[in-house]
Amino acid sequence: MAPSIDPRLTGKLPVHDLPTPESESPMRPRKPYRFSTLCATVENPDMKDQYGSSSVPIYQTSTFKGIGGEYDYSRSGNPTRSHLEHHIAKISSAAHAFTVSSGMAALDVILRLLKPGDEIIAGDDLYGGTNRLLTYIRTHVGVTIHHVDTTDPTTLHQYIHPTKTAMVLLESPTNPLLKIVDLATISKDVKERAPNAVIVVDNTMMSPYLQRPLEHGADIVYDSATKYLSGHHDLMAGAVTCNRDDLAQKIAFTINAVGNALTPIDSFLLLRGIKTLALRMDRQQTTAQMVAEYLYNLGFVVHYPGLASHPGAEVHSRIADGNGAVLSFETGNKELSEKIVGGTRLWGISVSFGCVNSLISMPCVMSHASIDPATRAARGLPEDLIRLCVGIEDPHDLLDDLERALIDAGAIALDASLNKYVRVPENDALTLAVQKLHLDGAKAVEEWFISAPGKVILFGEHAVVHGVTAIAASVDLRCYGLTSPRSDGKVSVHLHDMDNFYHEWDIDSLPWDAVTPAGDEHPEDLDHRLVDALNEGVLSGLSEEQKAIRGASLAFLYLYMILARTDRPTFNFTARATLPVGAGLGSSASYSVCAATASLLVHRRISLPPLPAPSSSDHVHISHHGRRALPPPTAEEVNRWAFMAEKILHGNPSGVDNSVAVYGGALAYTRPGFGKKSGMEGIQGFKSLKFLLTNSKVPRDTKKLVAGVGEKKTNEPDLVNGILQSIQSICDEARRALADPELPRDSLLTALSALMDENHGHLVTLGVSHPSLETIKAKTSTPYGLSTKLTGAGGGGCAVTLIPDDFEDEQLQDLINTLIRENFQPYLTSVGGSGLGILSPYAEHRNRGSQIRHAPTGLGQVTPPDTPTPREPFHPEIVDGSEKRVSNLDALRAPFVSSTMAELPEWAAGLGRWLYV
Repeated sequence: MAPSIDPRLTGKLPVHDLPTPESESPMRPRKPYRFSTLCATVENPDMKDQYGSSSVPIYQTSTFKGIGGEYDYSRSGNPTRSHLEHHIAKISSAAHAFTVSSGMAALDVILRLLKPGDEIIAGDDLYGGTNRLLTYIRTHVGVTIHHVDTTDPTTLHQYIHPTKTAMVLLESPTNPLLKIVDLATISKDVKERAPNAVIVVDNTMMSPYLQRPLEHGADIVYDSATKYLSGHHDLMAGAVTCNRDDLAQKIAFTINAVGNALTPIDSFLLLRGIKTLALRMDRQQTTAQMVAEYLYNLGFVVHYPGLASHPGAEVHSRIADGNGAVLSFETGNKELSEKIVGGTRLWGISVSFGCVNSLISMPCVMSHASIDPATRAARGLPEDLIRLCVGIEDPHDLLDDLERALIDAGAIALDASLNKYVRVPENDALTLAVQKLHLDGAKAVEEWFISAPGKVILFGEHAVVHGVTAIAASVDLRCYGLTSPRSDGKVSVHLHDMDNFYHEWDIDSLPWDAVTPAGDEHPEDLDHRLVDALNEGVLSGLSEEQKAIRGASLAFLYLYMILARTDRPTFNFTARATLPVGAGLGSSASYSVCAATASLLVHRRISLPPLPAPSSSDHVHISHHGRRALPPPTAEEVNRWAFMAEKILHGNPSGVDNSVAVYGGALAYTRPGFGKKSGMEGIQGFKSLKFLLTNSKVPRDTKKLVAGVGEKKTNEPDLVNGILQSIQSICDEARRALADPELPRDSLLTALSALMDENHGHLVTLGVSHPSLETIKAKTSTPYGLSTKLTGAGGGGCAVTLIPDDFEDEQLQDLINTLIRENFQPYLTSVGGSGLGILSPYAEHRNRGSQIRHAPTGLGQVTPPDTPTPREPFHPEIVDGSEKRVSNLDALRAPFVSSTMAELPEWAAGLGRWLYV
């Protein structure tokens, strides 16, 4: 709400009361006028106009006739200026006000209170002109200046000297970083430690309408009245206010002595501008809030106290009545900022602020250019910073003009899949590389979007190593891979979940001489010559701490190179997952499947079946719905190459994880070498089950755990062999139950619960559980009555809890909250769903408008993108057994990278039809 000033508080306003009518009756007293009324009402009872003019006259004269009158020379006093100064004092909670020729003239008058040997404590984020004048008096007057971070009141304490500290110079918000200074706390602290120090506040950014620092302990407040007080940029003026008579006397003497008092005509113009101050500021700061939220929603670093994320928001709300109309934001690149500033039309490129017209500038090359670059850097002033000074224009016009400048500069780009503009970050190598990724129409290349599930071992962990059949199933937490074409002779990988790792390689720099290209036959053995060449060459710069990144990059490059024929396509591969990495849920296998599928598609080693011509208008292509769209030969080829990638990552994998990731559902696996039928066999009729997977967040050493069971078997063969036989019985029983289509659902869930409890007990006896896993089991058992067992190697990692169909949602949420409070990470998912999926490349199968939901609510996009023309169905041309397509589909990379983990599955599903094995 706008501030109100009670003119009856004579201690606060001893001189400049604005009379209000007496109460009309004792029952209904008059209330004090509010600020906007005070602004518009220019009334000085001691200076009534002889003709009753409704507007203060301009006394455009240098001298006044007579002897002993109130005025004799306009340098010393002028009626128009007196009206103005009375009015400013009234709205500033001040006893005294003075107006001079500019804001810097006001500061100059104040600094003349100092003498050689005095010390000033000033902020480290000051207006450039202020910094320039402080540098001058330090050099020529012998005053010591301490620049400190005034956002933390305690940083001033070490610089406050009881006698030497003569002045503390503050701004809040600061210009241009909009830092917030606790004026009240600093004023109190300084007065306690240096009673004679003068607290000076530059209030230009707020104006008296939004902030009155004298009310918070300041001794002197000054404004560049050129800004908000005037509001029209048609005059230069400065205002100084204070309550102390001794300071007022010194200030008045200096102004009269140096002759920088404001002229009559400028006094009249300034008085006229102040009348609309509240009206203008209300409009300006409302629009500024919209602009700040718009930029924040795009992902820029925005400095504005009206944002909840601003570190000084709480302090600002305590000392100010509004957030002002100046904000700044960072783009991450100076050249980009220059393009944005130069690209605006409605926003005027200019220094200063506070005008009814909106302005845009780059402080480091304009208002703050007088501060040397080293000092700017030391004070954390970004060279790419853009300052916006919001005017009273229609906010939608301002936002439209700003958005167009952002688009033209390349700071934001249209994401057609979202039908909105998204930010294109500028400040790192990843971004610069992504800018190079664009469709090369001549080559008719497109994006391929792939996903593969993780896996969970339902029964038979550890026992599978000793010949027992294990049962594994897909889990609907997935890895996603996206290929984006490049046309710059490079191939790159972006591992979003591994420290956002990104690297690119010139194709010609890869060790092609070490490659034995794969022909039509799939090699069974890993090409160690190529592995060594990659490790010792292009991957040699990765450290030991980046072991996982090295493995993922190696697998990608190995597949890319060995699958290459005569052509060497250039593309970027981005991978991210909703699977927790390293928790025993097959995250590496799902990545291997995505990487293998991507390389096979890009190298045209596999292709999707073309759409057959419909036999009638009602014909439905069943092959492109559900889990049977990708033919078996495609699945088999992907699985073979994914297994090769798993060899790179794990040395001697069983093949279970990648098989589950390709085929989905559930399968039984028996390791060869134990005198019985071995291999993998799908469990037909498997019904999807709901599970809660809980990541203990405890790292595990799989090799150590497996070795421990082996040692226990050597030392206690009868015990361990008996456990292994029992686990084999459990797996056999579970396999029969899962494959029985006539077994009632309730009976199946009851049987699985009992088998899980039994299996877990045996694993505890084998010594592969962990206290964290036992805690999870206990939390899910009591009071919920659910069955939980460890999954994978144990010793940490994940536990899996079966959720019955009739388990109440409220109970489930309560359980999830309980596990989170215990610092575990639960994932509600289904088990036994689809395997490898490829987003259909056919336009008929794709949707528009799948939205990312994590951006804060706000005005959002203001310039609607052109309405897209409807897609015409098309059928690909088949060339040499592969379809030749011209891509007219939405670009996916920007939303794929920017969506949160929680939003990723819904966004991916909303893109259109997925083709599954």
